[in-house]
Amino acid sequence: MTISLMPRGGMRRRLVAEKVIKGALALMAGATVVVSVLIVLALFRPAIAFFQDVDIAEFFGSVDWKPLFKPAHFGVWSIVIGSLWVAAIAMVVAIPLGLGAAFYLSEYASSRARTIIKPILEVLAGIPTVVFGFFALNFVNPNLVKKLWPVGDVGTYSVLAAGLVTGIMILPTVASLAEDAMNSVPSALREGAFALGSNKREVSTSVVFPAALSGIVAAIVLAASRAIGETTIAVLAAGSKAQLSFNPGEEGQTMAGFIGFAGIGDQPTGSVGYQSIFAVGALLFVFTLVLNIISIRVVRKFREVYD
Repeated sequence: MTISLMPRGGMRRRLVAEKVIKGALALMAGATVVVSVLIVLALFRPAIAFFQDVDIAEFFGSVDWKPLFKPAHFGVWSIVIGSLWVAAIAMVVAIPLGLGAAFYLSEYASSRARTIIKPILEVLAGIPTVVFGFFALNFVNPNLVKKLWPVGDVGTYSVLAAGLVTGIMILPTVASLAEDAMNSVPSALREGAFALGSNKREVSTSVVFPAALSGIVAAIVLAASRAIGETTIAVLAAGSKAQLSFNPGEEGQTMAGFIGFAGIGDQPTGSVGYQSIFAVGALLFVFTLVLNIISIRVVRKFREVYD
């Protein structure tokens, strides 16, 4: 009796379909790599041309940022500090509120409460950033920052208003990803802690939080990257005056805000002012890349693997 090892018609079609799907997925993955490389090339080529005309020591060694004026000045630190201010304020808002929401949804909320709160967070994540920008400009700054901020005189724009609303914008990112990390913690760990006499708070803070730490850190770093790169809120609420100030109640400009402001201007292609957009974009790219590298290292260090 002879047994054929060749696949029959149905099996052969399944193998062909599997190879086609595998090839399509590999093509998609390769496309993302190609697009990323093209973005880097498109960004860094004008940036390199910019540094052929502008001394890199002036770029990183001064704080006067006026690349679109005459005489031009290219001290980038004023807009770097503005970006860090907005991101820091946003994280102060997003981390406690986002983690609190994640803990509640994962450990305390009933199924009914979860079905109500979760869609609200998802709707908040889907609001266009231009809406957040006008909310910061027309409500947060005149009604909250101007009345409650005790340092200096708050004008039409302020870094504080931009940071607060950016924190609201990234809050769903922290809450959703942190909740997913907490939900991935095996129930056996919780049940073991309860069996040893722990209460709900102790289980949440001493068992669930350490076990989900890698996912929580990844959520925070992703939210920080988005806060640093937020453009529309910074343009509408923080203002366009680049100045080195450590008072968030004053007007300021961020790296992403400068790119958005200068990108809609009438800078001649190939001019130093035009190339400064790409130089700042390259610097912003490096910032987000460093944050992602830190995130990967932290996730690998604290990752917990369960059977």
